Amino acid sequence: MASTEPLSPSHLPLGPALGEFTRGIAQELAGESPELPGFPEVALRVRRALADDDIVIDDVVRIVSAEPSLAVRLLQLANSAALNPTAQRVTTLRTAIARIGFNLARSATIAFAMSQMRRGESWRGLETQFREIWEASARLAAMSYAVARHQGRADADQALLAGMLHSVGKLFVLTRVSRFSSLFGDDVVRNEIESAWHARAARVLLVKWELPDEVLDAACNFASVSGHADAAATGSLSDVLLAARHLVTVGDPAELTEAAFLGAAPFARLRLDAATVGEILSASAAEIASLRAALAD
Repeated sequence: MASTEPLSPSHLPLGPALGEFTRGIAQELAGESPELPGFPEVALRVRRALADDDIVIDDVVRIVSAEPSLAVRLLQLANSAALNPTAQRVTTLRTAIARIGFNLARSATIAFAMSQMRRGESWRGLETQFREIWEASARLAAMSYAVARHQGRADADQALLAGMLHSVGKLFVLTRVSRFSSLFGDDVVRNEIESAWHARAARVLLVKWELPDEVLDAACNFASVSGHADAAATGSLSDVLLAARHLVTVGDPAELTEAAFLGAAPFARLRLDAATVGEILSASAAEIASLRAALAD
């Protein structure tokens, strides 16, 4: 006699599981409080504090000091090759924050908070997938920062933040799809689900976190940037991220002579040709490596 016990979500066959997953994630994202499991509250406190135009550095130091691991991360960032080219090491949190600035401190705090999520109980069993997503985000963030800074853009810190935050939606989807063994265990299906839902999930979370519109748009939509290759147009933050996404795949600048992606519209809008990109990769190699290490630890 067949069992009349209802199947739990983790044991539903593929078709019913996909329907159950879709209904659940759509309902959650339409609600008022979707959450990333284990996201530290300290990150939102620091972000809110740094958004205050009247905040002074001593207030920031006091807030950050309440989370020693975050303080260490900001010191690492301040002493990275990207932000400390003279190798004059700083040892105090106040000096570190003064060196990197409030905007980059805010970006680094959110990156830190996301990296710490993996220590939570909700991520047990997902360590491998989390690490893959997180390291890819750190590579993109470091390259985005290098591209923006090399061009003298004022939004290099936002490029770094958008690069890190583009993975928020993927992490959110990962925690939800992992509840369904038939979906989670099928790499093709899991990747299709991630592709279908990560941008929407990211936008909902980043709106809740009150991120600037340009960061939100870049983090959520940069992969769909297109348009005409108009060299007279001004490159956007989304263009920076899209260019960086291609550049992280380049192992040797010599490969650039035949790189088809250099003809894409974002590269034209950013005035990035093979010579300029080669210069960025060569000049920024140590900086990119140091930023990746500071972000992905």
